[in-house]
Amino acid sequence: MRRRPTSTRRRWLACGLSLLALAAAPMPALAQDIAPVGDPLEVALKTGPLLPDEVLRSSALTFPAILEAFEREAAARSDQLSADGAFDLMLKGEAYDRVTGFYSGGFAKAEATQPLRPMGAEIFASYKISDGTFPTYENVFNTSQFGEVKVGALFSLLRNREIDQRRFAIEDTRLAASQARLDVMLVQLNVQHEALRAYWRWVAAGEEIRVFEELLEIAEARQVGLRREVDEGGRAAIALTENEQNLLLRRTLLEQARRDFQTASNSLGFYLRDSAGQLIVPTREQLPAAGQVRAIVPAEMLAATPMSTVIQSRPELQTFRLALERATNRIALRRNDLQPKLDGSIELSRDFGPVGAGGPGFDSTDTVVGLTFTVPLQRREARGRLQRAEAELRETELRQRRIADQITTDVGNILANLSAATKLASLAQAEVRQANQMVQAERTRFKLGAGDFFFVNRREESAADARIRAIRAELAGRLAEASYNAATMNLTALGLE
Repeated sequence: MRRRPTSTRRRWLACGLSLLALAAAPMPALAQDIAPVGDPLEVALKTGPLLPDEVLRSSALTFPAILEAFEREAAARSDQLSADGAFDLMLKGEAYDRVTGFYSGGFAKAEATQPLRPMGAEIFASYKISDGTFPTYENVFNTSQFGEVKVGALFSLLRNREIDQRRFAIEDTRLAASQARLDVMLVQLNVQHEALRAYWRWVAAGEEIRVFEELLEIAEARQVGLRREVDEGGRAAIALTENEQNLLLRRTLLEQARRDFQTASNSLGFYLRDSAGQLIVPTREQLPAAGQVRAIVPAEMLAATPMSTVIQSRPELQTFRLALERATNRIALRRNDLQPKLDGSIELSRDFGPVGAGGPGFDSTDTVVGLTFTVPLQRREARGRLQRAEAELRETELRQRRIADQITTDVGNILANLSAATKLASLAQAEVRQANQMVQAERTRFKLGAGDFFFVNRREESAADARIRAIRAELAGRLAEASYNAATMNLTALGLE
Protein backbone atom coordinates (compact mmCIF):
# COMPACT_ATOMS: atom_id res chain seq x y z
CA MET A 1 0.00 0.00 0.00
CA ARG A 2 1.54 3.34 -1.03
CA ARG A 3 1.82 5.68 1.94
CA ARG A 4 0.81 9.25 1.15
CA PRO A 5 2.95 12.04 2.54
CA THR A 6 1.53 14.06 5.37
CA SER A 7 0.45 17.65 4.75
CA THR A 8 3.16 18.89 7.16
CA ARG A 9 5.94 17.27 5.21
CA ARG A 10 4.45 18.49 1.97
CA ARG A 11 4.63 21.98 3.41
CA TRP A 12 8.32 21.39 4.22
CA LEU A 13 8.95 20.50 0.57
CA ALA A 14 6.98 23.52 -0.63
CA CYS A 15 8.91 25.74 1.77
CA GLY A 16 12.22 24.39 0.46
CA LEU A 17 11.21 25.10 -3.13
CA SER A 18 10.10 28.62 -2.20
CA LEU A 19 13.43 29.35 -0.52
CA LEU A 20 15.27 28.17 -3.62
CA ALA A 21 13.20 30.41 -5.88
CA LEU A 22 13.71 33.39 -3.60
CA ALA A 23 17.47 32.86 -3.45
CA ALA A 24 17.66 32.60 -7.23
CA ALA A 25 15.81 35.90 -7.77
CA PRO A 26 18.05 38.84 -8.74
CA MET A 27 18.94 41.27 -5.96
CA PRO A 28 17.93 44.91 -6.46
CA ALA A 29 20.74 47.29 -7.38
CA LEU A 30 22.04 49.48 -4.60
CA ALA A 31 22.08 53.22 -5.11
CA GLN A 32 25.88 53.37 -4.90
CA ASP A 33 26.16 50.69 -7.61
CA ILE A 34 24.36 52.83 -10.19
CA ALA A 35 26.86 55.06 -12.02
CA PRO A 36 25.55 58.59 -12.44
CA VAL A 37 25.32 59.91 -15.97
CA GLY A 38 27.04 63.26 -16.19
CA ASP A 39 26.71 66.01 -18.75
CA PRO A 40 29.48 66.20 -21.37
CA LEU A 41 32.28 68.62 -20.58
CA GLU A 42 32.18 71.89 -22.44
CA VAL A 43 35.37 73.17 -23.97
CA ALA A 44 35.51 76.96 -24.06
CA LEU A 45 37.12 77.98 -27.34
CA LYS A 46 37.89 81.67 -27.61
CA THR A 47 37.15 83.58 -30.77
CA GLY A 48 40.31 85.63 -30.31
CA PRO A 49 43.92 84.44 -30.47
CA LEU A 50 44.22 80.67 -30.18
CA LEU A 51 46.84 79.71 -27.60
CA PRO A 52 48.46 76.29 -27.06
CA ASP A 53 46.73 75.74 -23.70
CA GLU A 54 43.32 75.87 -25.39
CA VAL A 55 44.39 73.33 -28.02
CA LEU A 56 45.78 70.98 -25.37
CA ARG A 57 42.64 71.24 -23.26
CA SER A 58 40.44 70.53 -26.26
CA SER A 59 42.41 67.49 -27.41
CA ALA A 60 42.71 66.10 -23.87
CA LEU A 61 38.94 66.21 -23.35
CA THR A 62 37.53 65.37 -26.76
CA PHE A 63 40.06 63.58 -28.97
CA PRO A 64 38.67 60.14 -29.94
CA ALA A 65 41.92 58.22 -29.43
CA ILE A 66 42.03 59.30 -25.77
CA LEU A 67 38.37 58.45 -25.27
CA GLU A 68 38.97 55.07 -26.92
CA ALA A 69 41.84 54.39 -24.49
CA PHE A 70 39.56 55.17 -21.54
CA GLU A 71 37.01 52.70 -22.91
CA ARG A 72 39.71 50.03 -23.23
CA GLU A 73 40.63 50.67 -19.62
CA ALA A 74 36.97 50.32 -18.62
CA ALA A 75 36.83 47.01 -20.51
CA ALA A 76 39.94 45.80 -18.68
CA ARG A 77 38.38 46.77 -15.35
CA SER A 78 35.30 44.79 -16.36
CA ASP A 79 37.49 41.76 -17.04
CA GLN A 80 38.89 42.15 -13.54
CA LEU A 81 35.38 42.15 -12.08
CA SER A 82 34.52 39.10 -14.17
CA ALA A 83 37.59 37.24 -12.87
CA ASP A 84 36.59 38.05 -9.29
CA GLY A 85 33.29 36.33 -10.08
CA ALA A 86 35.05 32.95 -9.96
CA PHE A 87 34.87 33.29 -6.17
CA ASP A 88 31.23 34.30 -6.01
CA LEU A 89 28.97 32.55 -3.55
CA MET A 90 26.97 29.94 -5.44
CA LEU A 91 23.54 28.61 -4.52
CA LYS A 92 22.22 25.37 -5.94
CA GLY A 93 18.85 23.78 -5.39
CA GLU A 94 17.02 20.72 -6.53
CA ALA A 95 13.74 18.98 -5.69
CA TYR A 96 11.53 16.23 -6.99
CA ASP A 97 8.51 14.24 -5.89
CA ARG A 98 6.94 11.06 -7.24
CA VAL A 99 3.32 11.54 -8.19
CA THR A 100 2.62 7.92 -9.22
CA GLY A 101 4.22 4.55 -8.72
CA PHE A 102 5.01 2.18 -5.89
CA TYR A 103 7.42 4.52 -4.10
CA SER A 104 6.28 7.85 -2.74
CA GLY A 105 9.60 9.53 -1.93
CA GLY A 106 10.23 13.21 -2.60
CA PHE A 107 12.90 15.61 -1.40
CA ALA A 108 14.20 19.18 -1.64
CA LYS A 109 17.76 20.35 -1.22
CA ALA A 110 19.50 23.72 -1.09
CA GLU A 111 23.29 24.04 -1.12
CA ALA A 112 25.58 27.08 -0.85
CA THR A 113 29.18 26.89 -2.06
CA GLN A 114 31.90 29.46 -1.42
CA PRO A 115 35.27 29.13 -3.19
CA LEU A 116 38.27 30.38 -1.20
CA ARG A 117 41.71 31.45 -2.40
CA PRO A 118 43.98 29.70 0.17
CA MET A 119 44.84 26.16 -0.99
CA GLY A 120 42.23 26.41 -3.73
CA ALA A 121 39.70 25.53 -1.07
CA GLU A 122 35.95 25.42 -1.31
CA ILE A 123 33.51 25.30 1.59
CA PHE A 124 29.89 24.31 1.32
CA ALA A 125 26.78 23.96 3.42
CA SER A 126 23.52 22.27 2.49
CA TYR A 127 20.09 21.52 3.85
CA LYS A 128 18.05 18.55 2.65
CA ILE A 129 14.62 17.26 3.65
CA SER A 130 12.75 14.26 2.31
CA ASP A 131 9.48 12.44 2.82
CA GLY A 132 8.04 9.13 1.72
CA THR A 133 9.76 5.93 0.71
CA PHE A 134 12.65 5.53 -1.75
CA PRO A 135 14.02 2.53 -3.59
CA THR A 136 17.29 1.12 -2.30
CA TYR A 137 19.36 2.79 -4.99
CA GLU A 138 17.98 6.20 -3.85
CA ASN A 139 18.50 5.57 -0.15
CA VAL A 140 20.89 8.54 0.01
CA PHE A 141 17.92 10.88 -0.28
CA ASN A 142 16.45 9.79 3.07
CA THR A 143 16.60 12.21 6.01
CA SER A 144 15.02 12.51 9.43
CA GLN A 145 11.73 14.31 9.56
CA PHE A 146 13.27 17.77 10.17
CA GLY A 147 15.90 17.30 7.49
CA GLU A 148 19.68 17.07 7.31
CA VAL A 149 22.32 19.78 7.57
CA LYS A 150 25.74 19.18 6.04
CA VAL A 151 28.90 21.34 6.00
CA GLY A 152 32.24 20.53 4.45
CA ALA A 153 35.34 21.68 2.63
CA LEU A 154 37.47 20.66 -0.35
CA PHE A 155 41.10 21.69 -0.67
CA SER A 156 44.17 21.06 -2.83
CA LEU A 157 47.35 19.55 -1.41
CA LEU A 158 49.63 19.58 -4.50
CA ARG A 159 48.40 20.99 -7.82
CA ASN A 160 46.32 24.16 -7.38
CA ARG A 161 47.59 24.63 -3.82
CA GLU A 162 49.46 27.91 -4.46
CA ILE A 163 47.93 28.96 -7.78
CA ASP A 164 45.19 27.83 -10.11
CA GLN A 165 43.41 29.23 -13.16
CA ARG A 166 40.97 31.26 -11.06
CA ARG A 167 43.59 32.94 -8.88
CA PHE A 168 45.83 33.44 -11.90
CA ALA A 169 42.97 35.13 -13.78
CA ILE A 170 42.31 37.53 -10.89
CA GLU A 171 45.95 38.62 -10.71
CA ASP A 172 46.35 38.67 -14.49
CA THR A 173 43.30 40.87 -15.05
CA ARG A 174 44.46 43.19 -12.27
CA LEU A 175 47.79 43.62 -14.02
CA ALA A 176 46.06 43.97 -17.39
CA ALA A 177 43.88 46.75 -15.95
CA SER A 178 47.01 48.52 -14.72
CA GLN A 179 48.52 48.15 -18.19
CA ALA A 180 45.36 49.62 -19.69
CA ARG A 181 45.70 52.63 -17.39
CA LEU A 182 49.29 53.09 -18.56
CA ASP A 183 48.08 52.76 -22.13
CA VAL A 184 45.71 55.67 -21.47
CA MET A 185 48.67 57.74 -20.30
CA LEU A 186 50.73 56.75 -23.34
CA VAL A 187 47.90 57.67 -25.72
CA GLN A 188 47.45 61.00 -23.93
CA LEU A 189 51.15 61.77 -24.24
CA ASN A 190 51.18 60.94 -27.95
CA VAL A 191 48.00 62.89 -28.71
CA GLN A 192 49.07 65.98 -26.78
CA HIS A 193 52.48 65.79 -28.41
CA GLU A 194 50.97 65.66 -31.90
CA ALA A 195 48.47 68.41 -31.01
CA LEU A 196 51.32 70.70 -29.96
CA ARG A 197 53.27 69.92 -33.11
CA ALA A 198 50.21 70.69 -35.24
CA TYR A 199 49.69 73.96 -33.35
CA TRP A 200 53.24 75.23 -33.83
CA ARG A 201 53.22 74.24 -37.52
CA TRP A 202 50.00 76.24 -37.88
CA VAL A 203 51.57 79.26 -36.18
CA ALA A 204 54.70 79.02 -38.35
CA ALA A 205 52.62 78.68 -41.53
CA GLY A 206 50.71 81.83 -40.56
CA GLU A 207 53.92 83.74 -39.97
CA GLU A 208 55.26 82.68 -43.37
CA ILE A 209 52.13 84.10 -45.02
CA ARG A 210 52.89 87.47 -43.43
CA VAL A 211 56.40 87.41 -44.86
CA PHE A 212 55.25 86.70 -48.42
CA GLU A 213 52.39 89.20 -48.17
CA GLU A 214 54.79 91.94 -47.18
CA LEU A 215 57.14 90.91 -49.97
CA LEU A 216 54.29 91.08 -52.48
CA GLU A 217 53.04 94.42 -51.17
CA ILE A 218 56.51 95.92 -51.66
CA ALA A 219 56.62 94.69 -55.25
CA GLU A 220 53.09 95.98 -55.95
CA ALA A 221 53.92 99.41 -54.50
CA ARG A 222 57.12 99.48 -56.54
CA GLN A 223 55.13 98.62 -59.67
CA VAL A 224 53.02 101.75 -59.19
CA GLY A 225 56.11 103.90 -58.81
CA LEU A 226 57.84 102.30 -61.77
CA ARG A 227 54.81 102.83 -63.99
CA ARG A 228 54.78 106.51 -63.09
CA GLU A 229 58.47 106.81 -63.84
CA VAL A 230 58.09 105.00 -67.16
CA ASP A 231 55.17 107.23 -68.12
CA GLU A 232 57.28 110.28 -67.28
CA GLY A 233 60.18 108.92 -69.32
CA GLY A 234 62.46 108.58 -66.33
CA ARG A 235 62.90 104.78 -66.63
CA ALA A 236 62.86 102.21 -69.44
CA ALA A 237 59.72 100.11 -69.94
CA ILE A 238 61.74 96.93 -69.41
CA ALA A 239 61.82 97.75 -65.71
CA LEU A 240 58.04 97.25 -65.58
CA THR A 241 58.34 93.87 -67.28
CA GLU A 242 61.07 92.81 -64.88
CA ASN A 243 59.04 93.85 -61.87
CA GLU A 244 55.93 92.10 -63.26
CA GLN A 245 57.98 88.93 -63.48
CA ASN A 246 59.00 89.47 -59.88
CA LEU A 247 55.33 90.02 -58.95
CA LEU A 248 54.34 86.69 -60.48
CA LEU A 249 57.04 84.90 -58.52
CA ARG A 250 55.99 86.51 -55.25
CA ARG A 251 52.30 85.78 -55.89
CA THR A 252 53.24 82.15 -56.47
CA LEU A 253 55.15 82.04 -53.20
CA LEU A 254 52.19 83.61 -51.40
CA GLU A 255 49.73 81.09 -52.83
CA GLN A 256 51.99 78.25 -51.78
CA ALA A 257 52.17 79.72 -48.28
CA ARG A 258 48.38 80.03 -48.17
CA ARG A 259 48.06 76.41 -49.26
CA ASP A 260 50.47 75.32 -46.54
CA PHE A 261 48.56 77.36 -43.98
CA GLN A 262 45.24 75.79 -44.97
CA THR A 263 46.80 72.35 -44.67
CA ALA A 264 48.22 73.24 -41.26
CA SER A 265 44.80 74.61 -40.19
CA ASN A 266 43.09 71.37 -41.19
CA SER A 267 45.72 69.34 -39.34
CA LEU A 268 45.25 71.44 -36.20
CA GLY A 269 41.45 71.18 -36.54
CA PHE A 270 41.88 67.41 -36.19
CA TYR A 271 42.78 68.04 -32.52
CA LEU A 272 40.65 71.13 -31.92
CA ARG A 273 37.07 69.99 -31.24
CA ASP A 274 33.96 71.14 -29.47
CA SER A 275 32.26 69.19 -26.68
CA ALA A 276 30.35 67.12 -29.24
CA GLY A 277 33.59 66.07 -30.92
CA GLN A 278 33.04 68.11 -34.08
CA LEU A 279 36.16 69.43 -35.81
CA ILE A 280 36.92 73.15 -35.52
CA VAL A 281 39.25 74.48 -38.21
CA PRO A 282 41.04 77.60 -36.87
CA THR A 283 41.18 80.74 -38.96
CA ARG A 284 43.98 83.13 -39.63
CA GLU A 285 42.36 85.71 -37.35
CA GLN A 286 43.05 83.36 -34.42
CA LEU A 287 46.82 83.41 -34.90
CA PRO A 288 48.54 84.69 -31.74
CA ALA A 289 50.80 87.69 -31.72
CA ALA A 290 54.50 87.24 -31.03
CA GLY A 291 54.23 88.39 -27.42
CA GLN A 292 51.33 86.08 -26.57
CA VAL A 293 53.32 82.82 -26.54
CA ARG A 294 56.03 81.98 -24.06
CA ALA A 295 59.67 81.56 -25.03
CA ILE A 296 61.29 78.17 -25.56
CA VAL A 297 62.83 76.70 -22.42
CA PRO A 298 66.63 76.49 -22.84
CA ALA A 299 67.98 73.00 -23.47
CA GLU A 300 70.34 73.37 -20.49
CA MET A 301 67.39 73.68 -18.11
CA LEU A 302 65.63 70.69 -19.62
CA ALA A 303 68.78 68.56 -19.47
CA ALA A 304 68.95 69.09 -15.69
CA THR A 305 66.40 66.27 -15.23
CA PRO A 306 68.32 63.01 -14.54
CA MET A 307 68.05 60.54 -17.43
CA SER A 308 67.29 57.66 -15.04
CA THR A 309 64.25 59.53 -13.74
CA VAL A 310 63.05 60.11 -17.28
CA ILE A 311 63.39 56.45 -18.24
CA GLN A 312 61.78 55.06 -15.09
CA SER A 313 58.73 57.30 -15.47
CA ARG A 314 57.97 56.26 -19.05
CA PRO A 315 54.67 54.33 -19.31
CA GLU A 316 56.17 51.92 -21.86
CA LEU A 317 58.69 50.64 -19.31
CA GLN A 318 56.11 50.50 -16.55
CA THR A 319 53.97 48.45 -18.92
CA PHE A 320 56.89 46.11 -19.50
CA ARG A 321 57.35 45.64 -15.76
CA LEU A 322 53.73 44.61 -15.51
CA ALA A 323 54.12 42.37 -18.56
CA LEU A 324 57.08 40.63 -16.89
CA GLU A 325 55.01 40.09 -13.77
CA ARG A 326 52.19 38.62 -15.86
CA ALA A 327 54.66 36.34 -17.66
CA THR A 328 56.13 35.19 -14.33
CA ASN A 329 52.66 34.37 -13.04
CA ARG A 330 51.92 32.39 -16.19
CA ILE A 331 55.10 30.36 -15.68
CA ALA A 332 54.01 29.62 -12.11
CA LEU A 333 50.63 28.48 -13.44
CA ARG A 334 52.27 26.19 -16.03
CA ARG A 335 54.59 24.70 -13.41
CA ASN A 336 51.54 24.08 -11.29
CA ASP A 337 50.08 22.05 -14.18
CA LEU A 338 53.06 19.68 -13.97
CA GLN A 339 52.25 18.63 -10.41
CA PRO A 340 50.05 15.66 -9.52
CA LYS A 341 46.57 16.50 -8.33
CA LEU A 342 45.97 15.51 -4.72
CA ASP A 343 42.75 16.83 -3.22
CA GLY A 344 41.38 16.39 0.26
CA SER A 345 37.85 16.73 1.55
CA ILE A 346 36.06 16.74 4.87
CA GLU A 347 32.34 16.96 5.59
CA LEU A 348 30.12 16.85 8.63
CA SER A 349 26.39 16.00 8.45
CA ARG A 350 23.61 15.76 11.00
CA ASP A 351 19.89 14.86 10.78
CA PHE A 352 17.28 16.44 13.01
CA GLY A 353 13.85 15.47 14.25
CA PRO A 354 12.13 12.10 14.57
CA VAL A 355 13.50 9.20 12.58
CA GLY A 356 12.19 9.16 9.02
CA ALA A 357 11.43 6.38 6.60
CA GLY A 358 15.16 5.67 6.15
CA GLY A 359 15.41 4.27 9.65
CA PRO A 360 17.69 4.99 12.62
CA GLY A 361 20.82 4.75 10.43
CA PHE A 362 20.18 8.33 9.38
CA ASP A 363 19.82 9.61 12.93
CA SER A 364 23.52 10.30 13.58
CA THR A 365 26.33 12.78 13.18
CA ASP A 366 28.62 11.66 10.35
CA THR A 367 32.16 12.88 9.72
CA VAL A 368 33.75 11.87 6.42
CA VAL A 369 37.28 12.60 5.12
CA GLY A 370 38.64 11.67 1.72
CA LEU A 371 41.55 11.96 -0.72
CA THR A 372 41.67 11.83 -4.53
CA PHE A 373 44.84 11.53 -6.61
CA THR A 374 45.28 11.98 -10.37
CA VAL A 375 48.33 12.59 -12.58
CA PRO A 376 48.98 12.39 -16.33
CA LEU A 377 52.04 10.20 -16.85
CA GLN A 378 53.59 11.99 -19.83
CA ARG A 379 52.51 15.57 -19.16
CA ARG A 380 53.55 16.72 -22.63
CA GLU A 381 50.82 19.34 -22.82
CA ALA A 382 51.89 20.89 -19.51
CA ARG A 383 55.59 20.85 -20.47
CA GLY A 384 54.85 22.50 -23.82
CA ARG A 385 52.85 25.27 -22.20
CA LEU A 386 55.61 25.84 -19.63
CA GLN A 387 58.29 26.11 -22.32
CA ARG A 388 56.18 28.60 -24.24
CA ALA A 389 55.61 30.73 -21.13
CA GLU A 390 59.35 30.78 -20.38
CA ALA A 391 60.16 31.80 -23.97
CA GLU A 392 57.60 34.63 -23.79
CA LEU A 393 59.21 35.86 -20.56
CA ARG A 394 62.66 35.98 -22.18
CA GLU A 395 61.20 37.77 -25.22
CA THR A 396 59.59 40.40 -22.98
CA GLU A 397 62.85 40.98 -21.09
CA LEU A 398 64.74 41.55 -24.34
CA ARG A 399 62.06 43.89 -25.68
CA GLN A 400 62.13 45.87 -22.44
CA ARG A 401 65.89 46.36 -22.77
CA ARG A 402 65.53 47.48 -26.38
CA ILE A 403 62.79 50.00 -25.58
CA ALA A 404 64.74 51.41 -22.63
CA ASP A 405 67.78 51.94 -24.85
CA GLN A 406 65.57 53.48 -27.54
CA ILE A 407 64.07 55.97 -25.08
CA THR A 408 67.54 56.94 -23.87
CA THR A 409 68.68 57.52 -27.45
CA ASP A 410 65.53 59.45 -28.39
CA VAL A 411 65.76 61.78 -25.40
CA GLY A 412 69.43 62.48 -26.16
CA ASN A 413 68.59 63.26 -29.79
CA ILE A 414 65.72 65.53 -28.76
CA LEU A 415 68.02 67.53 -26.48
CA ALA A 416 70.61 67.80 -29.25
CA ASN A 417 67.96 68.99 -31.71
CA LEU A 418 66.58 71.51 -29.23
CA SER A 419 70.02 72.92 -28.47
CA ALA A 420 70.85 73.17 -32.17
CA ALA A 421 67.45 74.68 -33.00
CA THR A 422 67.90 77.36 -30.33
CA LYS A 423 71.30 78.31 -31.70
CA LEU A 424 70.06 78.27 -35.28
CA ALA A 425 67.11 80.47 -34.34
CA SER A 426 69.48 82.97 -32.74
CA LEU A 427 71.71 82.97 -35.83
CA ALA A 428 68.67 83.32 -38.08
CA GLN A 429 67.46 86.37 -36.15
CA ALA A 430 70.90 87.95 -36.52
CA GLU A 431 70.79 87.18 -40.24
CA VAL A 432 67.36 88.82 -40.50
CA ARG A 433 68.67 92.01 -38.89
CA GLN A 434 71.62 92.16 -41.25
CA ALA A 435 69.47 91.38 -44.30
CA ASN A 436 67.05 94.18 -43.36
CA GLN A 437 69.94 96.60 -43.09
CA MET A 438 71.15 95.56 -46.54
CA VAL A 439 67.65 96.01 -47.96
CA GLN A 440 67.38 99.53 -46.58
CA ALA A 441 70.80 100.42 -47.90
CA GLU A 442 70.06 99.02 -51.37
CA ARG A 443 66.70 100.81 -51.53
CA THR A 444 68.40 104.07 -50.64
CA ARG A 445 70.96 103.58 -53.40
CA PHE A 446 68.19 102.70 -55.83
CA LYS A 447 66.23 105.87 -55.01
CA LEU A 448 69.34 107.93 -55.48
CA GLY A 449 69.94 106.30 -58.86
CA ALA A 450 73.19 104.63 -57.80
CA GLY A 451 71.66 101.18 -57.32
CA ASP A 452 70.26 98.52 -59.58
CA PHE A 453 66.69 97.18 -59.60
CA PHE A 454 67.98 93.61 -59.78
CA PHE A 455 70.00 94.05 -56.59
CA VAL A 456 67.05 95.58 -54.76
CA ASN A 457 64.93 92.53 -55.55
CA ARG A 458 67.72 90.19 -54.52
CA ARG A 459 68.17 92.00 -51.20
CA GLU A 460 64.44 91.88 -50.48
CA GLU A 461 64.21 88.20 -51.34
CA SER A 462 67.29 87.43 -49.27
CA ALA A 463 65.73 89.24 -46.31
CA ALA A 464 62.50 87.29 -46.80
CA ASP A 465 64.45 84.03 -46.99
CA ALA A 466 66.22 84.93 -43.76
CA ARG A 467 62.88 85.58 -42.05
CA ILE A 468 61.56 82.22 -43.31
CA ARG A 469 64.66 80.47 -42.00
CA ALA A 470 64.16 82.19 -38.64
CA ILE A 471 60.53 81.09 -38.51
CA ARG A 472 61.47 77.50 -39.33
CA ALA A 473 64.32 77.51 -36.84
CA GLU A 474 61.85 78.70 -34.20
CA LEU A 475 59.46 75.95 -35.31
CA ALA A 476 62.20 73.32 -35.00
CA GLY A 477 62.83 74.48 -31.44
CA ARG A 478 59.12 74.38 -30.59
CA LEU A 479 58.79 70.87 -32.00
CA ALA A 480 61.87 69.67 -30.12
CA GLU A 481 60.55 71.18 -26.89
CA ALA A 482 57.18 69.46 -27.40
CA SER A 483 58.95 66.16 -28.07
CA TYR A 484 61.04 66.54 -24.92
CA ASN A 485 57.99 67.31 -22.79
CA ALA A 486 56.29 64.20 -24.15
CA ALA A 487 59.37 62.03 -23.65
CA THR A 488 59.85 63.22 -20.06
CA MET A 489 56.12 63.14 -19.23
CA ASN A 490 55.88 66.85 -18.42
CA LEU A 491 52.15 66.65 -17.79
CA THR A 492 51.80 70.34 -17.00
CA ALA A 493 53.36 71.41 -20.29
CA LEU A 494 51.13 68.91 -22.13
CA GLY A 495 47.90 70.14 -20.54
CA LEU A 496 47.29 66.93 -18.58
CA GLU A 497 47.33 68.48 -15.11
